[in-house]
Amino acid sequence: LSFSKQAWLPWSLLLLSFMCGTRAFYVPGVAPINFHQNDPVEIKAVKLTSSRTQLPYEYYSLPFCQPLKIKYKAENLGEVLRGDRIVNTPFQVLMNSEKKCEVLCSESNKPVTLSVKESRLVAERITEDYYVHLIADNLPVATRLELYSNRDGDDKKKEKDVQFEHGYRLGFTDVNKIYLHNHLSFILYYHREDLEEDQEHTYRVVRFEVIPQSIRLEDLKVDEKSSCTLPEGANSSPQEIDPTKENQLYFTYSVHWEESDIKWASRWDTYLTMSDVQIHWFSIINSVVVVFFLSGILSMIIIRTLRKDIANYNKEDDIEDTMEESGWKLVHGDVFRPPQYPMILSSLLGSGIQLFCMILIVIFVAMLGMLSPSSRGALMTTACFLFMFMGVFGGFSAGRLYRTLKGHRWKKGAFCTATLYPGVVFGICFVLNCFIWGKHSSGAVPFPTMVALLCMWFGISLPLVYLGYYFGFRKQPYDNPVRTNQIPRQIPEQRWYMNRFVGILMAGILPFGAMFIELFFIFSAIWENQFYYLFGFLFLVFIILVVSCSQISIVMVYFQLCAEDYRWWWRNFLVSGGSAFYVLVYAIFYFVNKYSSVLHNKVRTGHGFVCIADRLCCVSHIAGHREFIPSLLYFGYTALMVLSFWLLTGTIGFYAAYMFVRKIYAAVKID
Repeated sequence: LSFSKQAWLPWSLLLLSFMCGTRAFYVPGVAPINFHQNDPVEIKAVKLTSSRTQLPYEYYSLPFCQPLKIKYKAENLGEVLRGDRIVNTPFQVLMNSEKKCEVLCSESNKPVTLSVKESRLVAERITEDYYVHLIADNLPVATRLELYSNRDGDDKKKEKDVQFEHGYRLGFTDVNKIYLHNHLSFILYYHREDLEEDQEHTYRVVRFEVIPQSIRLEDLKVDEKSSCTLPEGANSSPQEIDPTKENQLYFTYSVHWEESDIKWASRWDTYLTMSDVQIHWFSIINSVVVVFFLSGILSMIIIRTLRKDIANYNKEDDIEDTMEESGWKLVHGDVFRPPQYPMILSSLLGSGIQLFCMILIVIFVAMLGMLSPSSRGALMTTACFLFMFMGVFGGFSAGRLYRTLKGHRWKKGAFCTATLYPGVVFGICFVLNCFIWGKHSSGAVPFPTMVALLCMWFGISLPLVYLGYYFGFRKQPYDNPVRTNQIPRQIPEQRWYMNRFVGILMAGILPFGAMFIELFFIFSAIWENQFYYLFGFLFLVFIILVVSCSQISIVMVYFQLCAEDYRWWWRNFLVSGGSAFYVLVYAIFYFVNKYSSVLHNKVRTGHGFVCIADRLCCVSHIAGHREFIPSLLYFGYTALMVLSFWLLTGTIGFYAAYMFVRKIYAAVKID
């Protein structure tokens, strides 16, 4: 029960310094590929994404030029769940070989004709703000954006800030007209490897940029060798797509190579440092200081009060006077009385333990750089398999708690543990998947993958939960320090601030404050197709979350027992997960104020030139973000996040409170 606020400071600084040191241990994820001069560098397409619709599509869902034979890459579980459908493209790129302008899928120099249906589909995707994602040597393409901090000042004094956004914009709209980016200027950077004499130089791709342009059919000059000549920027017009009729255009591209000093191991730094992290640093450190300060205050208050209570209760001369007073000792004969629905409670807590172990291992491994973004789908694949295998720990904890709560039907309890939470998750995902199927999106989980997930659930997780539950049920139950009376004690009328919902509001503030900033970055990564890579910070925040949940749970159960209310099992589980309510409120706030105004905050690019944020090349209404399917997906996945977060924080708080209750009742003398 002892706690020292000063003792946390050196440990937190040590842990923070360890987080910073993990950057040097970054593992890119795959072995480097060495290219020789004029070796082919394959350009592959991943998918089309939009922050507005949250529905990814395959690259060839639009009428792009196709190679002679389409080959899809074998994908892992995480890539399939992310909606990635990696496929080859007709772009012919050779190492360190320039191409000024080449025409794709041009037969006898004839332009590509888009039918009315295809034109309507392309126009729809452009107005929905879709991005195209390509990769070269597993490196995603990025669009360079040049921003200026003082736009109203002298041009010479303007400070240029270079940022990159993932993929390139499919097209843009201007004055109610729709334009397609039909010319791609690839800029690839290579690093020349140092070799001994008489050896051929080898190259490694270290950056992949693109400048998308829209060039009208009449402004492109095409010769018989499928080569083309680009017009000068001032004399060209963009390629308009009229959704009401057929459209003719050329798909063209150019390739430019530049040498770079960036080494292969650092080539992802450009993509992972796309946002300013100074605010992130400041916010994380601020959260650490505030949370540990508040935790120290809470701990000192409750420890001082507890010491006084225990000293008073253990005075042999004043036992009768003490028993007449109100306090937590008066409910010693009922505090360990089993609650209602012990099987469901133990099952939910078992799933919480399963989640806790999975999240802890995933964040720790990712912090070491072993689940970097270059390993596509590795994070989600690892999380899925770890959740399955952590079923043995969830089953063991649920089985032992169920026996402690006087349960007898261990087989039914094990089945409930293995199916209750996963069944809810699978049901919600299946319903959402049906809607995604209806949109023909690549984000829909294929039927074979769904069958494979079911086989993993019933073939790996279920047996492991049964195994853990069996040994947990056979193990000696938790030793409660006091006996339970046969007749329940009458509970006095409770004050308004002891209401369950009020307790949820009070208990959720501190844990939510510990992870509020990190939640913003996680939401941005999920809903705006950004990379999340600050797992060192996330691990630190997770530790703070565990500490704050435990602290606030102990305080809340202490106040409840002091009010002579011994029904703390379910209440503490619900109240400890109160921060999930704030996550839900923040998700609604994010949807209204952030997610629904994505287009208004992003920088537009169009016609090959950079546009500043206040000169929008795309005009859209906020109501467009609130279409049925995107809104359903957002709130469906948010419900899963809130449910999982409630299980996680509720489990942490419950076990902290259970240990606290056993400790304090073991410290007093009971006749």
